[in-house]
Amino acid sequence: MDLRSQLNEKAQAGSGGVFRFETPVRWGDLDKLNHVNNTVYFRYMEDARMGFAHACGMGVEGSGRDFVLANVSCDFLHPIFWPATVVVDTRLIKVGRTSIQCEVEISVKGQDACCARARNVIVGVDTDSGRPKPWSDAELEAFLRVFSLIGE
Repeated sequence: MDLRSQLNEKAQAGSGGVFRFETPVRWGDLDKLNHVNNTVYFRYMEDARMGFAHACGMGVEGSGRDFVLANVSCDFLHPIFWPATVVVDTRLIKVGRTSIQCEVEISVKGQDACCARARNVIVGVDTDSGRPKPWSDAELEAFLRVFSLIGE
């Protein structure tokens, strides 16, 4: 079985872990209603995306690989208030030839309720041309490692 098929099988079976990113809520993240503004949730997801992308070797100097956000959607379930630490859990759910699809859950550390659920599609592109570029075996292996799908 090739690596992409292996990733998809594990991701669809729900046998993998998540890439976890934590960040404090900043006072400036709040809106007039004193909760985190809905646009800030997208920044939290962006920070998490940058974290797992760099952990996978994407977007780092000399990698030849960058990535673009092709699609994102978010359902807001509960408000987040200051002070708090936001937890962004990103789970790989599908690997395409040049793209990956992820589910994201945003919550507050120490609380059980999920505050937002999102999906996004990221396309890997060649640094020089900016065109979509198929994932290499090394990148697929990095997805296995970063998303805790090894040895499942």
